[in-house]
Amino acid sequence: MELEKNINLQNNNEIVTEKEQNSFLESTLGKIVNSVLDVGLRMILPDFVEDSVVEVKDALVQGGLKEGINTAIEGAINLGKSVMGIFTGKFEDISQARDAIKSGGIIDGVSEVLDKVIEKTTSSGILDNNIANLISNGKDAIMDSVSNNIENEFMKQINSSEKLAKYEDNWKEYFNNKNFEGMQREYEKIKEKLKELLPIENTIKEARTIENLHNLIKNNGQNFNLTEEQLELAKMLS
Repeated sequence: MELEKNINLQNNNEIVTEKEQNSFLESTLGKIVNSVLDVGLRMILPDFVEDSVVEVKDALVQGGLKEGINTAIEGAINLGKSVMGIFTGKFEDISQARDAIKSGGIIDGVSEVLDKVIEKTTSSGILDNNIANLISNGKDAIMDSVSNNIENEFMKQINSSEKLAKYEDNWKEYFNNKNFEGMQREYEKIKEKLKELLPIENTIKEARTIENLHNLIKNNGQNFNLTEEQLELAKMLS
């Protein structure tokens, strides 16, 4: 029995939604921007003790930094989809998502948010003018770092996607050789990789089919003599 013939059949069930993809990207990109800002503020304010740097960040958050970043990221995702003509609202692969984020102007959006927050916090007296000037002068370096970190994240995503495909191929080979121990090792790797990947329809569908077949065999006492009905069920559950 060759798995390759069975595992690639498509069905009409929607496995990945636009909301899930957007949520993943908003969370991932938000963490990148916030992390870079934390590091950037420490570089811009080298003579400040840790507590003082935290106070500066808190002042910016009070001025709407968090909400502004979230809005900028959401806007970049939506604009990027429009620019690239992704009318379904869903990305077909990681490279497409990366290109859309770039086209959506995420760096310009975050930069504009930072400018507005600095202006708001200084005019209201929340942030000292001298500190505001230091942040403004160091903003370009922060934005370059944000851009580099976003690019690195997408490169990691692509690398993880390639590793996932390798683990899936390994699982199929172990399946065809009726080696459940080997299947289990690859199955655990597949589950871990899926946690860090942007959900993509074809990626999830392939992994779900493997999951269903794996559990069928496991629950069947590691018996590989599956019926055609069981194989069809696994594909329907995907």
